[in-house]
Amino acid sequence: MNAAVESNIPIKPLLYREDIGPVAKLTLNRPEKLNPLSRDMLAVLQSCFGDLADDDSIRVVILAARGKAFCAGHDLKEMRADADGDSSRALLAECSRMMMTMTQLPQPVIASVQGIATAAGCQLVANCDLAISSTAAKFAVSGVNFGLFCSTPGVALSRNLSRKAAMEMLLTGEFIDAESALQKGLVNRLAEPAQLEQATLDFARSIAGKPREVLALGKKLFYEQIEQGLASAYEVASERMACNLGFPATTEGINAFIEKRKPDWR
Repeated sequence: MNAAVESNIPIKPLLYREDIGPVAKLTLNRPEKLNPLSRDMLAVLQSCFGDLADDDSIRVVILAARGKAFCAGHDLKEMRADADGDSSRALLAECSRMMMTMTQLPQPVIASVQGIATAAGCQLVANCDLAISSTAAKFAVSGVNFGLFCSTPGVALSRNLSRKAAMEMLLTGEFIDAESALQKGLVNRLAEPAQLEQATLDFARSIAGKPREVLALGKKLFYEQIEQGLASAYEVASERMACNLGFPATTEGINAFIEKRKPDWR
């Protein structure tokens, strides 16, 4: 696909991909069911992220949704139909695999949250590298209200919020509004509903102007070091930064800074 040409290509009815220059926008498209993370939705997301990982023309990914919900989590009817638990284990494993694929993707992923995000849908927001929320959006990990603790959503939530803030959401199942989500660190920025799409695209473009290989190195390093002890984190960060200095894009960037001009990263 020519990244300079805008397109709107249906991957499946469940998901649409639109490439806007170096930005790929993925839109969950099951609004009548509140965009659940069903088996089919997980499969198409997994496939799309796999394609994006090999797409050198894309530098940033936006994850958006249609309808009044960003994502309502897993399809509980699908999970309830599993009598022995094996199918649910497989579903949760598929979800965890998809979440890890997002984290391992070389491109930063920005959630554009226009509506409610609950349970695994809130996990999806937390798992994205960045997030912009409509001021009308609401968030919850509400499984505890149905007797099902949101264990897997808690993994992503506890890595974004403080421990007590994450535990409060997990134990109460209560909704928080967009302003609270911003204060707690679940999202980065807020936008009025009518401005959300443009605000997200502007945010994505501000990142997409940087070299793809530098973004990929930085994202990988961020998640690798944050799980390590301080000494190990500094060791791996120092090594990656030394390697980064050898990138042609870095040479151009430093030269441009010294020469007081904009870098040419075409």
